[in-house]
Amino acid sequence: MKWSVEQRPAYSVLKVALEPGEEVTSEAGAFMLSRGSIRVKTHTGGILKGLLRRIAGGESLWLNTYRAEGGPGEVWLVPPIPGDIEAIHLNGDSWVIQDMSYLAHAGDIEVSVAWRGFKGLLAEGELVWLKAKGRGIVWVNGYGGLERVEIPAGEKILIDNFHFVAMPEGVKYKISKIGGLKTMILGGEGIGVEIWGPAEVIVQTRILPELARILMKFLPQR
Repeated sequence: MKWSVEQRPAYSVLKVALEPGEEVTSEAGAFMLSRGSIRVKTHTGGILKGLLRRIAGGESLWLNTYRAEGGPGEVWLVPPIPGDIEAIHLNGDSWVIQDMSYLAHAGDIEVSVAWRGFKGLLAEGELVWLKAKGRGIVWVNGYGGLERVEIPAGEKILIDNFHFVAMPEGVKYKISKIGGLKTMILGGEGIGVEIWGPAEVIVQTRILPELARILMKFLPQR
């Protein structure tokens, strides 16, 4: 399998070249085009896991698997929002992913939900992130550009909750306020994710709530 990300960072496209017998799985709605001998299978990834992703994570119940049969093929996949795509290589470990950032995966990988408890309720009004576990590649997308942030042991960082994209499961973190009450009300900042090293975190450079707030100025009020 060969793959590349093109048209980045604003309008990135994941192009996956498949040899016979190889396959890639994506979220529903990510398909752009295919060429060659490609068979598509729509499934839930397991009924229970699919229902959990749909109900708890806000993702589609369905996944699409594209398999090259009888010859090589190619599949192009795109995220629903403008932004970059980043690959996460898994070697038996697992990562937690913001629910809107999962795009696709290849290999022996299971996509399910990750319980966050009341930390998640405070952070985004949701109780879960998605979790990808196994061996292979997971591609995540973000709104805007994507940055990998390395946190050395003994250090910590505070990330705006909506800029968070993904991190390894098991990383020590907690939900924290950004500044005091005045900052929250007047400064436009709210809840963040405080993360301790050693860790690697993927963040996005833009967030949808701010775009929605700006667009509201130009929409007719009822």
